[in-house]
Amino acid sequence: MRIMALDVGDRSIGVAVSDPLMVAARGIDTIERVGIRKDAGKVIALIDEYECGTVVVGLPVRLDGSNSPQTDKAIEFKTMLENKLRSSGRQGVSVTLHDERFTSVIAERVLIEADVSRKKRKAVIDMQAAVVILQSYLDTLAQQRET
Repeated sequence: MRIMALDVGDRSIGVAVSDPLMVAARGIDTIERVGIRKDAGKVIALIDEYECGTVVVGLPVRLDGSNSPQTDKAIEFKTMLENKLRSSGRQGVSVTLHDERFTSVIAERVLIEADVSRKKRKAVIDMQAAVVILQSYLDTLAQQRET
């Protein structure tokens, strides 16, 4: 089973998946937002395609750890996704939240260092942020296994 990560924004959702060994993350898609139900349906199709057992939704909290309006939107998306998974008979897929502070900044720096043009960066920034979220989550799992 793989793990999927989502960077949920107002206009798009960046999507990344782990390798089967759950060591490395790679970006797979950027979903243009249409509506929360349809967006969740597109995510479920990707969950099925990549055989994911866990979905990590990036939680955008403020620097001090408090909630922001985007935090509420991420939690709302998580709830919708869980409901759609449950109603479609996919109770085995868990959905969790993971702190995503600084992921967009890190993603942008990675793309700049890779000499990606500003126009292309805009197109892939959400997917790259999902990669950063997922890699952070995978690293956390690895540290927990070691201790």
